[in-house]
Amino acid sequence: MYKLASILLHDDDESKDIVHDVFSRLLAQQVELNEDTAQSYLLLSVRNRCMNVIRNHKIHQQVHRYLLSTSELEDTSPEDFEHEIEVLKVGVNELFPPICREVIHLHFAEGLSFREIALRLDVSETTIYKHLRNALDQLRQTLKKQSNE
Repeated sequence: MYKLASILLHDDDESKDIVHDVFSRLLAQQVELNEDTAQSYLLLSVRNRCMNVIRNHKIHQQVHRYLLSTSELEDTSPEDFEHEIEVLKVGVNELFPPICREVIHLHFAEGLSFREIALRLDVSETTIYKHLRNALDQLRQTLKKQSNE
C-alpha cells in the first residue's frame, strides 16, 4: 500500500499519511473486510486517496497561477496604497454571496488552507477555490472602479 502511494505521489511523508488515513478510516468505520477482497479494497482505497491528493495539489497550483497572472505590481505611493487598503476592506464587506466573504476571511485573515476551510464549511475544496476566485474577481473590479473615479 505504501509502495503504491509512493509511486503515485513521489512523496514519502504524504504516502505514509495516506496509508495511515486508510487504516484510521477502517478502524473508525469498523469495516469488516472479506479475506478474498481485502487486498484489492485496501489498494483501491489508497489509490483513491492519492488521486484526491493529486487533484487538490492541482487546485492549489491553479490558484497560485491565477493569482500570479492577475496580480498587477505597480509603483504606488503610500497614500495610494492606504487608500486601496480601505477600498479593499469596504469591498470585502460587500462581497456577494456571503460565503465569498467568509472564504476570504478564513483564507487570508485566519490563514486556513483550502482543505481546512472546506472541512469547516462542509464543502469541497473545489468549491472553496471557486468562491475565492469569485471574491478576488469582485475585489479587482472594486479596485478598478475606484481607480477610475
